[in-house]
This record gives sequence, structure tokens and C-alpha cells, in this order.
Amino acid sequence: MPISILCVIPARYASRRFEGKLLVLLGGKPLIQHVYEGASACRLFQQVVVATDDERIRDTVAGFQGQTVLTSSDHVSGSDRVAEVAASSEADIIVNVQGDEPFVNARILEQLVEPLVRQPCIPMATLCKQIKTREVLQDPNVVKVVTDTCGHALYFSRSPIPYAGRVRSHVAWEHIGIYAYRRDFLLKINQLEPTELEAIEGLEQLRVLENGYKILVIPTRDHLGVSVDTPEDLEIARQKLHELGLT
Repeated sequence: MPISILCVIPARYASRRFEGKLLVLLGGKPLIQHVYEGASACRLFQQVVVATDDERIRDTVAGFQGQTVLTSSDHVSGSDRVAEVAASSEADIIVNVQGDEPFVNARILEQLVEPLVRQPCIPMATLCKQIKTREVLQDPNVVKVVTDTCGHALYFSRSPIPYAGRVRSHVAWEHIGIYAYRRDFLLKINQLEPTELEAIEGLEQLRVLENGYKILVIPTRDHLGVSVDTPEDLEIARQKLHELGLT
């Protein structure tokens, strides 16, 4: 029986650092449209939906013939919103793509999902890319990840990990916050209580590790590394769009 895959884009209007960012124009299109079209290009997805509690976002998505699901306004996180959609879905795999990733593309989504399609024992996967500069390594807004020899996450942190004091050089990895879950696993971890390290770092994925579950971390070279968290990020995204010849 074929595996069914649903991509959910959690989208909220109220953002602490940049309210309404998903509706701002980037290259003549709302930011959320770039994300939706990038996700829809992935050949492995049977469906892509935007999960939101805001009518402005719903109407914008309808304007470019996208699909939406209205969700509760009580959710604390994007993964809670994705889990609500997953609970009423029959898809085998749920993919969570953040609504502020305008350069998400089919290649990285295929890299993320294919291990779960091939290996039923993998409950959850995410992505990472090599850090090239000390500035990125030191930035607390950039989440770092270290893995074991099988590629499973050992820890995620806003601090520069691993510590490089004892070696001349080492490779560090930036976590890319896009996830693929088996539906039942997503619903299970969504019911777990928040954990101590999760609260300290402000990183939901640590709840999975603290409860003894594994996350496969897949390196990629195909992520452009531009997410829009602030108005300054939007200008960087506009410059990147221009460099790619998409304006």
C-alpha cells in the first residue's frame, strides 16, 4: 500500500518580532505563497495545507488557490497546530514546514522524507547544514545540533556546540527547523509534558530527546538559509531573490 504524506505549514499572524510577516510581499507574492509553492513542488506529497487560526492568512492563501485548515487559537507552538491537523488526517507521514521559509524547495523536502519512506523504523527526521562562519556558530538565534555516528541527534543548542577548544578545527552543524514525523509518533510526542532542557534552550525538539526518542538528522547542501524572523531578514530574502533571478 502506498505511503501517504501530508505537508502542513503552520501559520500565525501574531509574531513577536515581526507581526504579519507571512503576508508581506516578497517579489510580488505574499511570503506564505512562496512557502506553499515550494512545498507543493515536492513530488512525494499528496497534499499541502496551511494551518492557521487567522482569517487574513486564510483569505490570502485562498487568493492563490491554496488549501487551508482553520485550527485552534490556543496553540502555543507550530507543532501543536500541525498535530491538530494530523489528528484528523489518515496520512502516514506528516511534514512540518515553517511558514517563514520562503526558499524551501522540493530537493530538501525529498531528502527529509525519503528515509522515512524507506525505513519504517525511523519515527522522526529533520535537516542540518554545515556552519561556515564563526559568526553563525556564535549566534544564539541559530540552533546548532550534534549527532551520533548513525546520524541521530545527541543534542540541540543555541550555544556553539561542539566545544572546539581541544582541536585545531572541527565541523559544526546548523539545525534547519523542518520536520517529518510518522503521524502516530507526532501525536504521541505532542501529548508529552514540556521538559527542563526544552524550557532552558527554548527548543521543542529537546522534548523528544529528553523522553528517550530518536531524531534522524539529515545533512543537506540545498538549503539557502534564509528564514524571515525580522524585517531585516525580509530585506536579506529580497536580495537573495534578486541574486537568484526570481524578481
